[in-house]
Amino acid sequence: MPNSPIPTSAELIQSGFVRRRKWIARGMKAFLFLCAALSVFVTTAIVFVLIRDSWDFFATVPLFDFLFGTMWTPVFANPQFGVLPLLAATLQTAGLAMAIAVPFGLIMAIYLSEYARPAVRETIKPALEMLEAVPTVVYGYFALLVMTPFLQSFVPGLKGINLLVPGIILGIMILPYVVSVSEDAMRAVPNSLREGGYGLGMAKWQVATRIVIPGAFSGITAAFILGMSRAVGETMVLAVAAGQNPNLTWDPREGAATITAYIVQMSLGDVAHGSIAYQLIFAVGLLLFVITLLFNIIGFYLRRKFREAY
Repeated sequence: MPNSPIPTSAELIQSGFVRRRKWIARGMKAFLFLCAALSVFVTTAIVFVLIRDSWDFFATVPLFDFLFGTMWTPVFANPQFGVLPLLAATLQTAGLAMAIAVPFGLIMAIYLSEYARPAVRETIKPALEMLEAVPTVVYGYFALLVMTPFLQSFVPGLKGINLLVPGIILGIMILPYVVSVSEDAMRAVPNSLREGGYGLGMAKWQVATRIVIPGAFSGITAAFILGMSRAVGETMVLAVAAGQNPNLTWDPREGAATITAYIVQMSLGDVAHGSIAYQLIFAVGLLLFVITLLFNIIGFYLRRKFREAY
């Protein structure tokens, strides 16, 4: 076949090829900008709605009484709006979840990154990530109908509705997030650092704990913060297995309502639009948003402070 002549720049300009390319590039740039701006717009709209609909509530109920009050009876004849019982239950379950996910997730990430053969890694990691596909309501009924009766045989005083079992199940739920992000961060550590450790006579576990983990600390921190945010915002497991009775207790063997469980409970009820009970849903939602935002700010600070550039 004869060779096709290569068009000159003048011929490309005259044919309109360059003009079309410029319009396509501008269109793609505008489309990508709109996609990026959409997330900012959605976040801003959510914050605006939360603040707007909770503003009237805080004009009626003092913020101090809301944050530090120990009685939560918003639909009683003499309503009390102390959110501390909901906040305590939320932090307890999230803390229990992190107590499960952090050590086990870190150990599994070290194994997948440093010890597992490629075939084993490519089998275990997708199987672990499949846990994310299980609906949360299934986790909730598994905690209520399977795990709670099982643990009642070993934990004295464990009630049928409690905070301990949902906390454990939450830890299992966020385990894939912690393992996946931590393992990716560890594998990003250059092999030259590992080889330097081996050259100094370190064992594999010493290389993992003294070189790989410090080198991937910012990514591991991001995994923990992501898991914590996921645990704080979980809804269905807590609504099903932790109960919906506000109870200021620090005993995880007892049941108590969390912030997300209360939102579900009130959203399904017959709440008049514009009433103080309706405004209260947005007030506790705003509190949950602020808690998650604080965790993300802490994670961002730690990533910036300990990030290693290779």
